[in-house]
Amino acid sequence: MKEFIAEKPQTLKEFTDNTYAQGSFFWNYLIRNKEIKINGKKTGENVFLAAGDKVAYYLPSEKEKKSAFYPVYEDENVLVIDKESGVNSEAVFAALSRERKCFFIHRLDRNTAGLLIFALRTEAAVWLEKAFRERRVEKIYHALCFGLFEKDGERLTAYLKKDEEKARVHIFGGPVAGAEKIVTEYEVLKREKEYTKVKIVLHTGRTHQIRAHLAYIGCPVAGDTKYGFSEENRRFGLTRQCLVAKSLRLAAGGALDYLKDKMFVSRFEAELRSNGEEK
Repeated sequence: MKEFIAEKPQTLKEFTDNTYAQGSFFWNYLIRNKEIKINGKKTGENVFLAAGDKVAYYLPSEKEKKSAFYPVYEDENVLVIDKESGVNSEAVFAALSRERKCFFIHRLDRNTAGLLIFALRTEAAVWLEKAFRERRVEKIYHALCFGLFEKDGERLTAYLKKDEEKARVHIFGGPVAGAEKIVTEYEVLKREKEYTKVKIVLHTGRTHQIRAHLAYIGCPVAGDTKYGFSEENRRFGLTRQCLVAKSLRLAAGGALDYLKDKMFVSRFEAELRSNGEEK
């Protein structure tokens, strides 16, 4: 646990965003998941701090950080790493932050392996955050799915609604109050008797979008214990989803224009592996 003292009245968001260099995404994650304490009490809201208030938060455990990721690319502006399945993105960030100043730009689900990019300079962080927000970063995922894909490729549209209490989402075929529109595109890469390997492109980026949307059409990601087929997962001994953030490419322009033609590729594959069999 790390503890800090608010020196002046301000909101918690102002305190976390403006006082420390860990990056607002990381702090927003902590607030959203009630992992920040104010004067000893957990909060999940952007509360107003008084001068002298104590702000404390927990970093991920050392066990999670060990052998969590591998370097892919680094220069003076960015660091690209390859995260193993089973490790929180926040744990990777915390480990990196002990060694250098960096900025948390985006995340992957704990049990999704693959590529994460961190900014090492403020200018790069501003550009990356805007590029991700405007969907100008090409991210391709690979997944192994149970079920039958009727088409070799399709652009799917649905509506996603979060269930905060159950920490999951629900998918609907049409507009529903409180739901957000999602667009998920897939292409079949390989068909096997037991499963299908697909390439996925997200045209929107919502919580659990890939996993929930594929489950909605009857083709859940293999190993997904939240949205998947429990019986099939048990049969194959799977406890982590077979989903990888396989490649990443930045749009042209701005501070990182020199990287516009460079494709970063993950070492990990979407394979049927039980827990603890990461390569």
